[in-house]
Amino acid sequence: MNSAVAENKNAKTLKILLLIIAGMVVLVALTPRLYRAFCEATGFNGTTERADRAPGAVPGQVKVQFDANVQPTLPWRFEPEQLAVNVAPGAQTKIFYRAQNLSARAITAQAVYNVTPDTVGKYFKKIQCFCFSEQTLQPGQKVDMPVIFFVDPAIKQDPDTKDVHEITLSYTFYPVETVPTAR
Repeated sequence: MNSAVAENKNAKTLKILLLIIAGMVVLVALTPRLYRAFCEATGFNGTTERADRAPGAVPGQVKVQFDANVQPTLPWRFEPEQLAVNVAPGAQTKIFYRAQNLSARAITAQAVYNVTPDTVGKYFKKIQCFCFSEQTLQPGQKVDMPVIFFVDPAIKQDPDTKDVHEITLSYTFYPVETVPTAR
């Protein structure tokens, strides 16, 4: 094999390898967004869905418990104003979480959420939530943050969720620079 043919093969191999590496870099960069979109579309991993309004109550009760956490380096106090509510599927419910900035500087944070058991994510619908946007608290500031939600009545028709009587809605606040993009 002459050197011109060998050089041509090497150049072609190098181009293919560079394309593969570039493709892998793009895939790694997009994976968190794609995973989040998949979770939001399917309710996978306890990701809840957004809705415009509740359909109206149907008979039955589901206990919804509320959990609140902050990333260890975030100097905030964060807690639900009530630990649980009993709701009828389809009934719009409004609850509040309270947050306080314990530091001497303004801090912006974002809440990441999920519900358990994981199978109910597609049936837990949020109409309004502080988790939809970043929250900035001034030094010492306290805020009450509403969550308006409903449990889709279809939860009682799904064989995987028809016997679910308790749901836990959990939030974790992260400083904006450290918010995880995928769970």
